[in-house]
Amino acid sequence: MPTEYAAGRIGAVELPSPVALLRAFREPDDPSRHRHRVLAVAHELVECHECRYNALLAAHAPDASSGCVARSLQLVDHTDAHRTELVGRIDNWVATHVQHRTGASLHTETLGAVIDRMAAKWVAAQHALGMSPADPHPLQLDDDAQLQWSRLAELADGYKDLITDVSEHRRRLPVW
Repeated sequence: MPTEYAAGRIGAVELPSPVALLRAFREPDDPSRHRHRVLAVAHELVECHECRYNALLAAHAPDASSGCVARSLQLVDHTDAHRTELVGRIDNWVATHVQHRTGASLHTETLGAVIDRMAAKWVAAQHALGMSPADPHPLQLDDDAQLQWSRLAELADGYKDLITDVSEHRRRLPVW
């Protein structure tokens, strides 16, 4: 049964734009300026994916000891648990602040899950260029880099379509 969420509160128009989301992936949170709560969490998700990437890289290194592999996999588990908490924070924000129209089509993923996938693809795209997310200059551009950036662009387009549909009450986000 469809439910109205947060009636009379902040509307879906206040969901962060794709440009703001991609900027949040790149730039750390600046406490001196007002920033959307979802964007601050989105940046934390990028940090988690970067940590996860590095831990898996260390675990798969040819000279990695069994202790290094074990520590790396524990770090991946810890990071994934933290990611789950961050996704939950975004989803809780949606449940509290986004108004949904009864009868609107239900999206298949929560907003937190969508942003988490975009954060993962952001890190993959940065590494495909041969750089870390903090490095402003690409070192190489090959087929993998083009593929990763194309996939990120597709996700950003899908995100834009989703927030447009939510703001126009054609679609609603799952809330747990």
